[in-house]
Amino acid sequence: MSTTFVWKGKTPAGESVSGEYDAESKNELMSHLRRRRIIVTQVRQKPKDININLGIMNKIKTKDLAIFTRQFSTMINAGLPLVQCLDILSSQLEKENFKQIVTEVMEDVEAGSTLAESLQKHDCFSDLFVNMVGAGESGGILDLILNRLAVFLEKQDALKRKIKGALTYPTIIFLVAGAATIFMLLFIIPTFAQMFTDFGGTLPLPTRIVMGLSDFLRANWWILLIVLAGSAYGIRRYYKTETGQYRIDRLLLKIPILGSVIRKGAIALFTRTLGTLTASGVPIIDGLDITARTAGNKVIEEAVLNTKESISQGNTIAEPLGKSGVFPPMVVQMIGVGEQTGALDEMLEKVADFYDDEVDSSVDALTAAIEPIMIVIMGFVVGGMLIAMYLPMFKLISVVSGG
Repeated sequence: MSTTFVWKGKTPAGESVSGEYDAESKNELMSHLRRRRIIVTQVRQKPKDININLGIMNKIKTKDLAIFTRQFSTMINAGLPLVQCLDILSSQLEKENFKQIVTEVMEDVEAGSTLAESLQKHDCFSDLFVNMVGAGESGGILDLILNRLAVFLEKQDALKRKIKGALTYPTIIFLVAGAATIFMLLFIIPTFAQMFTDFGGTLPLPTRIVMGLSDFLRANWWILLIVLAGSAYGIRRYYKTETGQYRIDRLLLKIPILGSVIRKGAIALFTRTLGTLTASGVPIIDGLDITARTAGNKVIEEAVLNTKESISQGNTIAEPLGKSGVFPPMVVQMIGVGEQTGALDEMLEKVADFYDDEVDSSVDALTAAIEPIMIVIMGFVVGGMLIAMYLPMFKLISVVSGG
């Protein structure tokens, strides 16, 4: 039965290193470290503890990969050996699962595997990451490729945060508006209803409608919860199907303003991914296949896969992209110019930079449009309920004044 040991030591250059290692005995650990030419200064058995892992806390995010890749690139560029780079990186990672993955990659490399082969065993490293590292290893430009990957991941993370921010704002506003409406129907309207009942007489139609909604919600609030939860679950299940994902993604692209943000974000991701892969020496067919799977939108994915099929039959990239109707004419024309001039990767990077800025503009436009729309909706709903409640009072006042 293996035991986890925590060790500290120094490299031949005098640099302090540390890590964890599973071994049958302390002697096995010492032999392993001697093979790596590490002078051990401390070894202890890792204490067994109760580790409560929250999946969301341990999830390896794009930002984590970007930081890892940037540091990896810097170390390789400084001339450090590959195994030593991985050892240093694993020792300073905070997320235990990421630390374990990098340690396993280091051990595989140490055993004779290539870096790309070692990375491919772990799901957190995408096909794009693995293919680019493989191209960097075979071309002897691993530091350059890692630097390019780091830039790509940093920009991808920034783009994701922009789109997530654009979606978060209207969602919060919608939830607040819904919560305010439900609160009024559950707690405010019943107070007025009791008062009107004591007055007697026939109530105006708007008042009766609002009071009916309030009575229904108070008596059947649990039905509403079941319907909402069931709808959310049903939509989520439907989105996991091929047809459902395609239809919902197409619908999202048609939503005014919001659809523009999603489309521009997807185009920026597509062009930057394909440009990065092409510049790294990955074949265009493989690049399109990888790009399609990382598009984030089923409609964009289908257009890219159709482009891949078209290219395999001898056509250009621009032609099938133009026929898809998904990509704007400017994007298609710039890609066509890039193909003709032999500078496709540079043209794709320019398109990606342009659409990154466009996403910023679209997010600002979305925010500017959402605020007045939600104010009008909130005013209509809340104001409508208040007017409905005050109508009987106006009627009562007119009767008293007339009397």
